[in-house]
Amino acid sequence: MKIVIMEPLGISAEKLAAVTEPLKAAGHEITAYDTKETDQAKLLERVKDANIIILANQPLSGDIIRQCPDLKFLSVAFTGVDHVDLAACREKGITVCNAAGYSTNAVAELVFGLAISVIRNILPTDDRCRHEGTKDGLVGFELSGKTFGIVGAGAIGSRVAQIAIAFGCRVIAYSRTPKPALEALGVTFVTKDELFKEADIVSLHTPLTPETKFLVDEATLRSMKPSAILINTARGPVVDSQSLANALNQGRLAGAGIDVFETEPPIPRDHPLLHAKHTVVTPHIAFASREALEKRADIVVDNILSWEKGTPINLVK
Repeated sequence: MKIVIMEPLGISAEKLAAVTEPLKAAGHEITAYDTKETDQAKLLERVKDANIIILANQPLSGDIIRQCPDLKFLSVAFTGVDHVDLAACREKGITVCNAAGYSTNAVAELVFGLAISVIRNILPTDDRCRHEGTKDGLVGFELSGKTFGIVGAGAIGSRVAQIAIAFGCRVIAYSRTPKPALEALGVTFVTKDELFKEADIVSLHTPLTPETKFLVDEATLRSMKPSAILINTARGPVVDSQSLANALNQGRLAGAGIDVFETEPPIPRDHPLLHAKHTVVTPHIAFASREALEKRADIVVDNILSWEKGTPINLVK
């Protein structure tokens, strides 16, 4: 079969060669691209003859999918798949698998990197230090003893809960179904409204669906404590960015750590959160540790091999 890796996977050439060796040994022809292609006509040229496409977080439209007559399988090197037109895949009988679980530790660790950067004023004190200044007016607060709210208690949310407990936080969570393993650790499951009202730190870990778009809207933000901070490493549109920027600039929220936006980076310079007070922003790096990127490469190849054997794993419904 013809396998096209349509965008870089963030791993070394040596790792790519090693991880794809089983596919080559099975007789597959592999074409790997080391640049992203956003021009849709050129992207189509890359993938039009593929039987299998490997992609990360670059959007793959229904228009492209429908013009790939021999496409049978998508192996998505990402946990979320909202950037793939799943309706077109279902229409054409294309199997889709993701790389669930590859970035659990990477994302969870960045949550606390962002949280501590915000609450301890790391960026402004760094600037002060480089300009012969002091900490005056920039004393922050500790995580220990605070109420840490987690929205979405899947694998990443659960790992965040464990780390928050280790920091000495009281952890509350909102999820479709309570998790007995987390309850055993002392996590209390509450309603969405209760979580946003009570938490000192809110961390979002939900997929982007029609139900979760703008989950954090103007009304939700107004229900939060003025001293609270919001961390988003989930999906950008889960939060109403303009409403969040307004809350930060008007002093109705103490701070935010934002890794995801409505689109993938580069983020336009006029995005409201790039100009909001007390905000630390990163260009969607939560998943991107060396270990996580290598793990997801292993997973996407395992997805293909398992599918070929008739026992697909990580199936996207």
